[in-house]
Amino acid sequence: MTSDEKKTMNVFANRNFRLIFLGALVSELGALLYSFAVGFYILEISDNNAFLQGLYLALCGAALLLFTPVGGVLGDRVNKAKIMYVCDYIKGGMILTATLLMMILPDRAAHIVILFILGILGNVVSGIFEPAAGAMLPNIVEPQQLQQANAYFSIKSSMQSILGVVLAGILYAVLPLNVLFLTIGVCFIISGISEMLIRYQHTPSPEPVTFRLAVSDLKEGLLYLQSQKAILAFLGAILFINFFFTPLTGNFVPYFIKTDLAAAPSFLFDSFLKPEMWSSVFSVCIGASSLIGAVLMSARKQEEQCGLKVARRLCVLSGVMIALVAGYGWLVAANVSLNAFLVLFCAGCLAVGFLLSFINIPVSTTVQRRVEKAMLSKVSSLLSVGSQGLIPIASVLAGAALQAFGSTVLLAICAAGFTVTSVLMLTNRHVKSL
Repeated sequence: MTSDEKKTMNVFANRNFRLIFLGALVSELGALLYSFAVGFYILEISDNNAFLQGLYLALCGAALLLFTPVGGVLGDRVNKAKIMYVCDYIKGGMILTATLLMMILPDRAAHIVILFILGILGNVVSGIFEPAAGAMLPNIVEPQQLQQANAYFSIKSSMQSILGVVLAGILYAVLPLNVLFLTIGVCFIISGISEMLIRYQHTPSPEPVTFRLAVSDLKEGLLYLQSQKAILAFLGAILFINFFFTPLTGNFVPYFIKTDLAAAPSFLFDSFLKPEMWSSVFSVCIGASSLIGAVLMSARKQEEQCGLKVARRLCVLSGVMIALVAGYGWLVAANVSLNAFLVLFCAGCLAVGFLLSFINIPVSTTVQRRVEKAMLSKVSSLLSVGSQGLIPIASVLAGAALQAFGSTVLLAICAAGFTVTSVLMLTNRHVKSL
């Protein structure tokens, strides 16, 4: 097969891509089921303590951020496929062990402690896993296929949002938690088996990975990132974008369902939908529209520059957030119509999902194309830490704000901050050149 034929064929003809796609499909399904179950279970056994839920999210996020640079160093020096399957085996084993402990220790306080420990350790493993996984695609697909590959991964995530979250809501409602957790652990084991079969050209590091070498590698990655002005400017904007957007899905949705929805005497489709299943409905809306966006992106030609278009799409997304804030204050807080807000929130989720596909896919593709392969894991880890650095703080502050002031104040702050950041991003000259 000629080089030109390789560049034009569908990326699924690549065996390594099929394997990594399958591994990601199964492990991300497990992660989705886990996140869904834990988010509601902590609220359930803590009498709707939003601060405790926010603290859990914050500690897990801090563990992820702390160990992501470690994963970046390892990802550029150790076989990336090996890192991925070892991490999935470890995570699967931890979930299975935690499940057994929760069966032995039925006390609610013990369950909270176990979930906190599992969440922190699981995110330590994820911090090592993600830089290697994020840098794998340029090593196994042609440069001209990167947007197509990223689009297919986005389609996968969208399908999981549609089917996986529905499945999560059903399983959480009908299965004992220990059975659900056992299923999740098995998902990670299956993913590890798939990733063990990946083969690509890897040059082993000529020197052992030591603490001094890790520090040197991170310094090298920082210096490289400093030379990429456009990426660095974009990173600063995304840092605050995530800070103001994360509480909407991570804190507000579970709290809204447990307080406003579950406490209502009736709500839309309550004859067959339990309150927790509305979280699945919201995720399905995001997934369905993300799927449409990803399919469209998979057929589009790769763009040389995407910064200005991404900034404009983020401004549109800020408009959606403002509409949701106004809708909650008018329809729910003022007791006008809970059902109307459910419809409005679903419409907002549809818009969010579609926009995210046209934001995330071009950005991921541009970074993968512009950054040298030998630097990609380190740079990806630094980008991840930089873009998510404020998320743990956002989670705990959002939990405290919900507990003290309620949903309206939290949503108003998030929408205002998101809008200001998006406008500043739109006017940044470095972002325009990305």
